Amino acid sequence: MPTVAFITLGCKVNQTETEAMAGLFRQRGYETVEADGQADVYVINTCSVTHLGERKSRQMVRRAGRLNPDAIVAVTGCFAQLSPAEAAAIQGVDVVVGTQNRLHIVDYVEQAREHKQQIQAVSDIMSMNAFEEIPLQDSPGRTRAFMKIQDGCDNYCSYCIIPYARGHLRSRSLSGIREETRFLADAGYREIVLTGINLGTYGRETGRNTLVDAVRTVLAEPRIARVRLSSTESLEISAELIGLMEQDPRLCPHLHLPLQAGDDAILAAMRRPYTTSEYAELLTLLRQRVPGLAVTTDIIVGFPGESADSFARTLEYVRRMGFAKIHVFPYSKRRGTAAATFAGQVGDAEKKRRVAELMQLGEQSSLEFRRRMLGQTVPVLLERADGGQAEGLTPNYQRVFIVAAETGLAENQLVQAELSGIQAEGFAGRLKK
Repeated sequence: MPTVAFITLGCKVNQTETEAMAGLFRQRGYETVEADGQADVYVINTCSVTHLGERKSRQMVRRAGRLNPDAIVAVTGCFAQLSPAEAAAIQGVDVVVGTQNRLHIVDYVEQAREHKQQIQAVSDIMSMNAFEEIPLQDSPGRTRAFMKIQDGCDNYCSYCIIPYARGHLRSRSLSGIREETRFLADAGYREIVLTGINLGTYGRETGRNTLVDAVRTVLAEPRIARVRLSSTESLEISAELIGLMEQDPRLCPHLHLPLQAGDDAILAAMRRPYTTSEYAELLTLLRQRVPGLAVTTDIIVGFPGESADSFARTLEYVRRMGFAKIHVFPYSKRRGTAAATFAGQVGDAEKKRRVAELMQLGEQSSLEFRRRMLGQTVPVLLERADGGQAEGLTPNYQRVFIVAAETGLAENQLVQAELSGIQAEGFAGRLKK
């Protein structure tokens, strides 16, 4: 039986796409193996969000070629889409596929092997107007499944290369969502995480559906205990979506709303379509309507023109917002974006210092959020269970570690746990009857 290994860099969307491609290979008789060993085929799903992500993508491609010089090496993802000639020029690369045409990746691999020639299958992503359906062929059998329902972005933030790698807005059909939901429920999954490049714009390109319609489609399957949204822009949080989160406890009270900066001048330079006051008003409304809501965020530091005063305003704003978790990124200059030409580029050493300072503040904010939850009894969906030890997630995405006298705890089980202590990665929990 031929073997295939996958190396995935970047976001949850990439991870979801890798799982879909792995199913295509397994359907054709391939066995998936670990990426650090020998395989007949290596598929590297690349990232271009930052220059470091792109550099690591190139490193992983070269590494795959060294692991087995006779293997077929296929490069896909954002780096392959943006720089197909560069990807094709890396020694040992046999197949180059961008962010489209992944449905045919097994065919490309087998053609490259049979004809002993490189296959380049990178399409003009900006001309694509239909969502590429890659139905899951099988399931690795975990508790939480990621379902991609949207691709593309038309925001063109001044720092971001992703619209050029992913193209215009494209949404999955409700029938496709319904079919995959049933497939995942049949496989035993209890939670589905909806993902997309710009998830909140689901259905906008046609005007026929919205994200609420997609969520309702998943919630219509009674065997699914939880639906969670991945990263969503704040402006895409509609009153109808808030109402659904209020009404149906299966729609998890957890939203990842990228902020990117806590200073209005920097937000304007980033071409972010909101102000700090608008963002704060939304958080106030959400917290009033959705008890126990956890809001997590992304922030970029060291954006061109971010002065010491600008950064200080971001720090003060973050202190007031009470985020459950903050992901901090140093600004990465991306060729082809507007911000790459801006004056006032911040030096690497200063960016590193600001990242450390904001991360420390983020840890304090996360700790304060967990302190407010301490002592509560909450439902926990177990992702791992071994005898009397288990761990899982609360609806608002807090990890709970349980040690119980009972040995009957099982993966995929929903239990009630009292949050009895704070740990570095979440909570210690006591099983409640």
